[in-house]
Amino acid sequence: MVVTGIGQCSLDYLALVDSFPEADTKNEVLQWEEQGGGPVATALVALSRLGIKCRFHGIIGDDLAGEKIRKSLIDEHVDVKGLLKRDSVSSQFAFIIIENSGKRTIFWKRPSGDELRPEELGVDFLKHCNFLLLDGLMKDSSLYAAKKAKSMNIPVMLDAGRVREGMLDIAKFCDYVVASEEFAKDLGWSENPEIFWKKLKKLRLNIVTITLGSRGSITFLKDKYFYIPAFRVETVDTTGAGDVFHGGYIFGILQGWNIMHTVRFASALAAMKCTKVGGRSGIPSLNEVLKYLEEKRTF
Repeated sequence: MVVTGIGQCSLDYLALVDSFPEADTKNEVLQWEEQGGGPVATALVALSRLGIKCRFHGIIGDDLAGEKIRKSLIDEHVDVKGLLKRDSVSSQFAFIIIENSGKRTIFWKRPSGDELRPEELGVDFLKHCNFLLLDGLMKDSSLYAAKKAKSMNIPVMLDAGRVREGMLDIAKFCDYVVASEEFAKDLGWSENPEIFWKKLKKLRLNIVTITLGSRGSITFLKDKYFYIPAFRVETVDTTGAGDVFHGGYIFGILQGWNIMHTVRFASALAAMKCTKVGGRSGIPSLNEVLKYLEEKRTF
């Protein structure tokens, strides 16, 4: 099995503190981490740890952050032949402050180089591919890739953070839209699943899962919708939980599991990630997450 991902990659600087500091004050850091990040990149890392071969397409700058981003993916056995380096530009990075409560505040800067162009994907970017993951940030390449995958009967997932320009156009070519609550709110989500279900039908989207943080997730199908509660863990940091959820979701689809089984697995994977600082350090192996689910008697 091979999963191709097109989207963001980042270098994350993470600081664990007692509480978020007020202006003009100092606060000692309890733990400092530097990890690779980015929605699609982190989802692929999760899949790689589960035993799935992954290929990433994105951009970095010719700076130290770019070198570290590339190395972070190579170390996780993700194919980075499609990760292009732009000259004289900066890579994407984020500074994340995590409170002891598990809440976090993210400051981030997008890469200064031009976004990935469709022609830079190469003619064989979907060769031997079994699944395509997009975050829609590079809208032209994402739409091109989604259409190409559709023509090849390759399932596509959109990691939808917000309703940005072109996002709904991309979503219509995707088999799965796994979105944040912010994306749902942009579409009119108001805690009423019946009303929201009708809106999704009008948009002609296929399977849509909305992640609700500690409240779990709700998945909308053509004939029904269902809610899966979040697993309770000792939460240290929720950074990257949604990205890891996407990886677990894709893994379940590739295994041929039913959608409820798939969402439950993705929820467990994301919950386990939250027990450590950063988007990647807490991602478990397949055996670890299966053991966890067995202990919970929910799988």
